[in-house]
Amino acid sequence: MELREVKILLQKFFDGQTTVEEENILTDFFRNQDVPAELEIYREFFDATEKLSEVRFEGFEDDVMNHILESENREKKRYRWLWQTVTSAAAVLLLAVLLVNYNQNKNQFKDTYDDPEIAYAEATKALRYMAGKYQKGMAQLQPIAEIDKASAPLKTSLRLVNKGFGEMEELAKMEEKLKKQ
Repeated sequence: MELREVKILLQKFFDGQTTVEEENILTDFFRNQDVPAELEIYREFFDATEKLSEVRFEGFEDDVMNHILESENREKKRYRWLWQTVTSAAAVLLLAVLLVNYNQNKNQFKDTYDDPEIAYAEATKALRYMAGKYQKGMAQLQPIAEIDKASAPLKTSLRLVNKGFGEMEELAKMEEKLKKQ
């Protein structure tokens, strides 16, 4: 094949106007023949496109879409569960404060504490009660850490998908660069 014909086919290829047959001709040219020095920069590109064309991603789009939908559903459930947990912990804390306040008001009418040691003991008792309720509420938040651990494979998968998209962008940039040349 003449150099002029190859250049015409390359121009058509980068303009997106080649047929599959013409693309195969270009691929064969860069694979099988001694390529002139001025066209040597295109050899790697056609080798890479040939390798990529051999890779088949059957069902890949469906898998990615299902993965995205599942992760969105998990996130919604996580936030719903988190909201319920936080509100229940806040309700327990509010009830504890009201109970302590009620007990203090109830005791206030009976007598006052003249002895600081008794007052200290009652305050300690109330604070221990509150701490117990607080710890109980915090224990309900423990599964959030488990959710983070469970989502680690999702993050890894998304990193791989993003890496693939990055490589596709690099190919697009390479294509733009080749069009400019």
